[in-house]
Amino acid sequence: MSHAIIASIYEARLIAWNVARPEKLKIVFENTAYTPAAGETYLRAFTIPGNTASNTLGGDHRLFTGVFQVSIIAPAGAGKAKTNPIAAELIDLFPLYTRDTKSAVTIVTISPVDQGPGITGDSTYTVPISFLYRADTN
Repeated sequence: MSHAIIASIYEARLIAWNVARPEKLKIVFENTAYTPAAGETYLRAFTIPGNTASNTLGGDHRLFTGVFQVSIIAPAGAGKAKTNPIAAELIDLFPLYTRDTKSAVTIVTISPVDQGPGITGDSTYTVPISFLYRADTN
């Protein structure tokens, strides 16, 4: 259940950021089909949960870790003019050691946001942006 809460926290932050942008982007979340318009730049966002652990002998503690990734998907052959500014915005959106709480779950961004290498496909250019998170619950 907490992995679902964690995903909803980061998804809500991403949605709020997009609402405030002058140029809106389509955000596609996990297990959602989407066919982009010709020449469209959009985002795919998902969590990659790690193992759940317990750091107490009584078993009352849960440690949730994982990765949150947003992939910027742009048309291939257009360079990085579209993806680099969006990547910079996303890096600023998730500062290191930021705490967010929903229900009884407080999540912490525990690594700087990292921009991975661009991946060129037949018709798309994808730039992954990701960071590690951690949540402790009792």
